Amino acid sequence: MDDQVNRLVDKIWNKLQLTPPNTRLLIAISGIPGSGKTELALTMSNRINQHHLRLHPQLPQIATHVPMDGYHLTRRQLSAMPDPNYAHSRRGAAFTFDGYKFLTLVQALREPITMDTQSLFAPSFDHAVKDPVDDDIAIPASCRVVFFEGNYLSLDQEPWRDAAALMDELWFVEVEFEVARKRLVRRHLRAGIAGDEGEAERRVQENDLVNGREIVEGRLGVQEVVVSRYDPAWDA
Repeated sequence: MDDQVNRLVDKIWNKLQLTPPNTRLLIAISGIPGSGKTELALTMSNRINQHHLRLHPQLPQIATHVPMDGYHLTRRQLSAMPDPNYAHSRRGAAFTFDGYKFLTLVQALREPITMDTQSLFAPSFDHAVKDPVDDDIAIPASCRVVFFEGNYLSLDQEPWRDAAALMDELWFVEVEFEVARKRLVRRHLRAGIAGDEGEAERRVQENDLVNGREIVEGRLGVQEVVVSRYDPAWDA
């Protein structure tokens, strides 16, 4: 993974130097649940900021990452669906996200940066209350590189397709389903999503990996495929 990341850091840094100063560089990192896309997005934004701060220590950071978790529909919205039990049980599927709200953010980030440009805000997800928190992630005008990460960012369906078309690059984190399954069972237990290993296993098999197959089978063409192999550091 380190060699892949080093190459990608160099690629994005060099690409940034060729990007007009009034334009942001937008990279969407997708993959099935448990693939490691969050870790990759965090690593990339941190490494780009390190490059920048070595050269310009007095300037603000220029890279950030935006997770798609904040675009989950709320529990109230799921309860208002025609089959609320099914909607809640399938939370995490593409239809349980507000893709059009995400597209609106991407469109705003595509606008040229000017002296009057204000910070934009993305929602986060509060795992304690199990719902999004609006306007919780600031994207200041000084931020030139945005790494998005989420399951459906390269899905060939509306509105994800429209958002993908606005990205400079689409990346996909590839992982074996069995590796993802083990990671997800542990994650659900630690987060309290499941009460025991059996419940966690059922959720992974009946929801997460079902979504994973849709993500893989419906994927758009991407510029980079990053292979995630088993690594205890990525189990979180």
